[in-house]
Amino acid sequence: MKLHSMESQRKQILSGNLRMLLFKFSLPGVIGMVVSALYNFVDTIFVGQGVGSLAIAALTIVFPVQIVMLAIGLMIGVGSASIISRALGRNDHELAAKAGGNAFILNILINSVLMIPAFIFSDKILIFFGASKDVLPYARDYISIILFGFIFFSFSLAANHIIRAEGKPRAAVYPMIVGAVLNIILDPIFIFVFKMGVKGVALATIISQFASCVYIVIYTFYGKSIFRPGVSMLTPDLRMMKNILFIGFPSFLMAIIDSVIFLIYNRAILYYGSDLYVAIAGIVIRIIDLTVMPILGISYGFSTIASFNYGAKLYSRVRRVFSEAILWTTVIATVGFIATMFFPRQLLGIFSNDPELINMGVLPMRIIVVFLPILGFLIVGGVIFQSIGKPLPALIIEFSRQVIFLIPAIFILPLFFGLNGVMLSWPVSDFLSFLVTGAFVFYEFRIINRGIIAGQKEA
Repeated sequence: MKLHSMESQRKQILSGNLRMLLFKFSLPGVIGMVVSALYNFVDTIFVGQGVGSLAIAALTIVFPVQIVMLAIGLMIGVGSASIISRALGRNDHELAAKAGGNAFILNILINSVLMIPAFIFSDKILIFFGASKDVLPYARDYISIILFGFIFFSFSLAANHIIRAEGKPRAAVYPMIVGAVLNIILDPIFIFVFKMGVKGVALATIISQFASCVYIVIYTFYGKSIFRPGVSMLTPDLRMMKNILFIGFPSFLMAIIDSVIFLIYNRAILYYGSDLYVAIAGIVIRIIDLTVMPILGISYGFSTIASFNYGAKLYSRVRRVFSEAILWTTVIATVGFIATMFFPRQLLGIFSNDPELINMGVLPMRIIVVFLPILGFLIVGGVIFQSIGKPLPALIIEFSRQVIFLIPAIFILPLFFGLNGVMLSWPVSDFLSFLVTGAFVFYEFRIINRGIIAGQKEA
């Protein structure tokens, strides 16, 4: 019965209406990613309203550490999801199950190794990341607890990709919703009732992440997943692990580079500005995340459809679903642009009642989001290469955006524009990356178009 259901799902992906399929596979992911973004968004709101601006700055300083957690989950999740989707496109259930089991093993190994030194050197890490003497106590309180959720967060993220890769996008959303809703409930309790400050926010987060993991384990044992923990599925396969890490590495590197960039960015803000501007940057990041996350949700839904069809050599469908994904991600990015460009005071006011912070934050927000409408193309343009098993172009695209363009911009532009130059570095790098991404996508689709023509001649 399960194989019949999976075969029906496969046929639908390979022959169904692409717009409807994209909505079907993306909508749960969009909801899930938005709900996931609410973790940091809601945390920052309650911290700003219940503790103060310095506490928001502390969360911003710790953010690069959380990105490392994200990086591991993305690498394992994206890498294994690509293998699983292409295997299922070829109707190879055994290979798909093996990829899921080895992804679980990788998550335990990598996170266990990294968590210990993070605890031991937490103070040095925070100071290196830009925590001033005023912000350090808040950052220390937060990181001392949030690190306990390291494995839970990474496992949940990787499992979300895997569940979605087997053609169950709706099932992938539920653990995210469980965690986010619980986090929203616990935040005000720990901050306003138990007066725990940023420690309360961190505790609420790891409890919520653990709840997500519990849900995933229950789903694996009792749901309709093709994955059933057993000796064959959980037998380590070094070649499989290497393949997962290789395919997922661009996502890992992208996130790690993000972590390094936030480190440099925070230190540049402190050099040209103050702790209050670090808090403002943290708020703007949370707001933009609400635009980025639904775009990521669409890109992940697109990735599953593209992987299945590419594996089945249905190249014309890959091309058409790419166009659909670009259309809808651009619409979302444009809506985010309008909100942040024309209503910055109202958005900043959600996080803080401090009039000084609101007045200081208007211009930085508008500068950062000036090229937000092209964000959809940047994200989907990178994901297409991972979904078809070509991680190198995705790696080059992200490397050019973050390393070649953004990092030099953070150092160079402030020499001419001061603090505004630090903020301007984001849109400048996005625009230059748009040109690079466009070149790679254009070349790849020339190859895909030749495959379409060859298929038509054979038919």
